[in-house]
Formats: sequence, structure tokens, C-alpha cells
Amino acid sequence: MMFVKRAETKHVEGISNVCREGCLDTYEGLRSRENIERNNQTFYNHERISEELVEQKGWDGYFVAVENDKVVGAIGGGMTGEATSEVYVLYLDPSRRGEGIGSKLMEELTGVQKGKGSSEQWVSVQKGNDKGIPFYEARGFECVGEQAAYSNEGGEEYVSLRYKRKL
Repeated sequence: MMFVKRAETKHVEGISNVCREGCLDTYEGLRSRENIERNNQTFYNHERISEELVEQKGWDGYFVAVENDKVVGAIGGGMTGEATSEVYVLYLDPSRRGEGIGSKLMEELTGVQKGKGSSEQWVSVQKGNDKGIPFYEARGFECVGEQAAYSNEGGEEYVSLRYKRKL
């Protein structure tokens, strides 16, 4: 049976694996292999994930979907203002898409953020991301603009779409 909970130290490797695999599955064909690998090394290494298990200012920690002691999805986000919050990361085991895992993870993080006073939730989605865009739009997010992708380096010009919804 699958359940969602706050991540613990024992989940670090699983978070790393699911984020790396999910990132590759999501961005293959949208970004260069170099960009994907750089992002995976920067954001989804064990040391960084270990440090980000706990809540910090602007970061609510990681939450995981676990089934049979295996991480099958991970989400993280944080408050960006008194009444605004952000979903920074949401990835699933690519073979488990369409099972409601992402929805359960979103519900958990959204509940935490609403509990902290958020009435508006934001997310950035890669332009052309046909996995993420329909997911967020089905949950009431509306596209309100574009910006350069956070991870652009050395002349890269990837574009993120900015989505928001009322909570």
C-alpha cells in the first residue's frame, strides 16, 4: 500500500533516484543532456537532499510517497511570502505515472502550506513539458507568464511557465 509522509534520512537515496529518473524522463527532448545531468548533480545529490529533509525558512522539507519501503514519488516546496507558496520539485517514478501518486503528494504539500497561511500557490513548469502542464492545469493552476528557467547557464535559453492557483 502506498502512503505519503514527511521524508526521513532513510529516504534520501530514494528521493535522489526518483528525482533523477523523473527529471530525465520529463526533460529528455526538451533540454540538453548536459543541462539535465547538471541539474541532477546540483539538486538531487545525497548531501543536499539530506540537508533539505528538515524545514527551513522558505522550505517545507521533502515529502515522499512510499510503497513497500520504496520511494515512488517526492515533492518539496515552501512559503515565498505571508500568503504565497511555491512547489519547487515534484517527481514520480516514471513507470508509476497516472496512479494518483502526484495528486496525493500535492495534497500533502498543499495542506502544509495552507496550514502556514498560504492562499496562493505557484509553480514553474518547463515550456513544452507535456507531463507537468496538464497535471497542474487539471488542479486549477493558470499560466500567468514566462521567465528564463532558473537553471539556465552559459547562454542556455530554456523558458519556464509561471503558474498559480488560489487555495
